Amino acid sequence: MERFKRMAPPSFKGESQPLLAESWMREIEKIFCAIRYAGEDKVSLATYMLQERADVWWDSLLRTRFEDGAVEVAWDEFVRLFRAKFIPEHIQNKMEQEFLTLT
Repeated sequence: MERFKRMAPPSFKGESQPLLAESWMREIEKIFCAIRYAGEDKVSLATYMLQERADVWWDSLLRTRFEDGAVEVAWDEFVRLFRAKFIPEHIQNKMEQEFLTLT
C-alpha cells in the first residue's frame, strides 16, 4: 500500500464523463506497471481510490453481487465491471475504433 500511495494515485468520484473514467483506469494501471505490482491486491488498492458515487457503487456491488465481499474479485473482472458502469459500451467501441485508426 505504501509504494502505491507514494505514486500519488488519482481518486475517482464516479463522474459521468467516460474519458475521466478511462483516464483514471489507465493511470492506476500505469502505477501498477511502474511499481511492478502484479499482486492479487490490485482491486483493493484501486478501490481504495474510489470516492463518492464510485465508492457507493463499489460498496453496493460487493454487498449485492459478491455477498459482502466474501468472494475475491479478480483484476480483470473489476476492470470489466468498472468500464461497464462508467464507460458506456458505445463509447468503449468508439475509443477502440479511434485507437485502431492510429496505426
